[in-house]
Amino acid sequence: MTEVDSATLRLLREDLVAISRRGYERGLVAGVSGNNSLRVPGSDLVLIKATGGCQGEMDISDTVLMNLEGEVLDQGRVPSKEWRWHVEVYRTRPEVGGIAHLHPPYSVAFAVADEPVPLVHTAARAHLRKVATVDLLPAGSSELADQVTEAFADPEVRGVLMREHGTITVGPDLRTAYYRTEYLEDCAKVALLAGQIRGMRPGEVPLAVDIAPLAEVTG
Repeated sequence: MTEVDSATLRLLREDLVAISRRGYERGLVAGVSGNNSLRVPGSDLVLIKATGGCQGEMDISDTVLMNLEGEVLDQGRVPSKEWRWHVEVYRTRPEVGGIAHLHPPYSVAFAVADEPVPLVHTAARAHLRKVATVDLLPAGSSELADQVTEAFADPEVRGVLMREHGTITVGPDLRTAYYRTEYLEDCAKVALLAGQIRGMRPGEVPLAVDIAPLAEVTG
């Protein structure tokens, strides 16, 4: 196991706390739901939210260090029940350095309706690329972990909608992963409003031909 100095580890814990609090403050998760994580750079270690805590009230004692084998390295702390798919996504996607799991209401509304979020604007297409869906399975179960891992096996997938549950977004670091949740939620809201304006289902709103779908991130 790679050794990480205590100062670096503390900074990473603080980053996990800060981004988790931001999601709660922006109304992207309620109560004690959701769980974010980050990979400790250059190691097989992961920091994840502890079970049962509110993201809006987190401090560094609510973060748990574990390895990609699922071994908890912070004595006396219990990780989120969703730790299985977190570690499996890191194992499957070596380029992923952060995972955000939140319950943004517009995105979850699409997940409840069993509809994909149509990528209706340039920012969503550039930053999200591809959003997959996973059916309803018990939170924390190995079955859910398998389905989430399978969805993220596609390297183009940067987001997943879990039916009647929430969203998962990934990125090279946690901040980027979290911003992709914001893009997904903004896109879901805009798609719904556009559908209301046109009097049709959000996924049926005609879109222009985007000749440069990655211009938002490459220009």
